[in-house]
Amino acid sequence: MKRAVLLQLGRISRRAVLLAFLCALLLATAAVAAQQSPSTPVEGGKLFLPKNWIWAWTQFDLAPPHNEPDPNLCAANAGNYGGKDAPCNAFARYMLSGYVELRPFARTQLKRLLFFGQPNFLFGKNIPQTLYTWSPDAIGWERSWGAGIEIGKGFEMRVTQHFLFQRFGARDRNLGTADLGPNGPWGRYNVIGVRKYWGRREP
Repeated sequence: MKRAVLLQLGRISRRAVLLAFLCALLLATAAVAAQQSPSTPVEGGKLFLPKNWIWAWTQFDLAPPHNEPDPNLCAANAGNYGGKDAPCNAFARYMLSGYVELRPFARTQLKRLLFFGQPNFLFGKNIPQTLYTWSPDAIGWERSWGAGIEIGKGFEMRVTQHFLFQRFGARDRNLGTADLGPNGPWGRYNVIGVRKYWGRREP
């Protein structure tokens, strides 16, 4: 029975790593596509998917020991509940994050509309002041998505939905006394905001 559970957890962890890899590949592909020279659709041109309809970035981060990102899944004193073998060891060593923005309409007032998503994957097995490893164990992902509209003069209005932190594999359960629950770093929320851009970076 124990062996079957371990095999199942191993399969879930592999799926989490595969999901992170596929998201990174998608974002990298989007970033390459976004580097193609932009085109300004003329009146009467095609309505959908202009050449510059997608923009994205990806980023990989490595945290040195004693500087682990904390997704707020485990208490800072988790080491008091089992030492190096404490079950709540979800402090990250690696982060894979990205952002993708879609502007699928080429003309009419619809061209001001945009959609976006922002995933953030965490990996590691660490406990503050107790355990520091280079393990790539999947912890989970934080994500948000939403839509916006340009309102002129560098302003955008955006609606953003942020989701609860989704745990992966062996972390997708209660991790003992130090477990802080399912909310993660920000919990679930929905906000309406205004963004202002200044300046322009030349390629």
